[in-house]
Amino acid sequence: MDTLSDVLALLKSHRSTFAGLKAGGTWAINFAAPDGIKFNAVVEGSCWLEVEGLAVPIRLYEGDCFLLTQARPWRLSSNLSPEGLDAREVYADAVGGIATVGATVDLFLIGGRFIYGDDARLLLDSLPPVLRVSANSEQAAVLRWCLDRLAREYASPLQGAALMTEHLAQMMLVQILRLYQSSIGAHTTGWLGALNDPRLAPVLREIHAAPARRWTLSEMAGLASQSRSTFALHFKQRVGLAPQEYLTRWRMHLAVQALKASDNSVSTIGQSLGYQSDSAFSNAFKRVMACSPREYRERTNPT
Repeated sequence: MDTLSDVLALLKSHRSTFAGLKAGGTWAINFAAPDGIKFNAVVEGSCWLEVEGLAVPIRLYEGDCFLLTQARPWRLSSNLSPEGLDAREVYADAVGGIATVGATVDLFLIGGRFIYGDDARLLLDSLPPVLRVSANSEQAAVLRWCLDRLAREYASPLQGAALMTEHLAQMMLVQILRLYQSSIGAHTTGWLGALNDPRLAPVLREIHAAPARRWTLSEMAGLASQSRSTFALHFKQRVGLAPQEYLTRWRMHLAVQALKASDNSVSTIGQSLGYQSDSAFSNAFKRVMACSPREYRERTNPT
């Protein structure tokens, strides 16, 4: 399995919700900061997207998709009007999950929200606040296919529509991340960008494949065909973390999944990730998750 799949396969949304918006005339809607990843796609029409902290509004056209990855207030509008409706009031009157603003329909937008736990940090922390994919790009073919199917599910829902909607949205989420990863420039910091680096990609692949291995800086540098000092600097500049820190983060990502999904003891989980003692595993876990493995398991599995 490739490195991107490694991370995405472990991401399990705690909760996902889906809704639509039909709007016409002159309108603007203010949305609170999302809890988790917010996904939207323009089925028909066009509108403006504004996100707190971004100086330039984004014009969205039919077929465009975007992700909001950080907890920032945002708004959609027809003409950048400074005034706007509260989204909670708009969606309070939604019918079948689709809210309506105005007497005509110039815009049809569908979207969803994926709420993840602490195990998503490795992915989400490396993403910009907004990811947009233009409908005009050749790489958007998969997105257009999913978007067409999503629109059909909303238009005439059949048995199993909820599950179809969730899986289609998940496909679009993965595709957007793939497109973003392939478009990242050489100076972008984050593990997604490092996947394009010919020296670091083999290192990340091997770390993900063998997290329990007692990795040394020399071994990692050897995979990158660099000296230890050059490799350490290169890795930190591209990934944003020191090599050993990244290794620890990946191990804790796996530990979180094991603590939630298995009945294995804390000691067994620690040993499976290369820790020779419970105290070493617990200390590493606390540095990343701010609590002990046992405390995390009790908090996420209270029963």
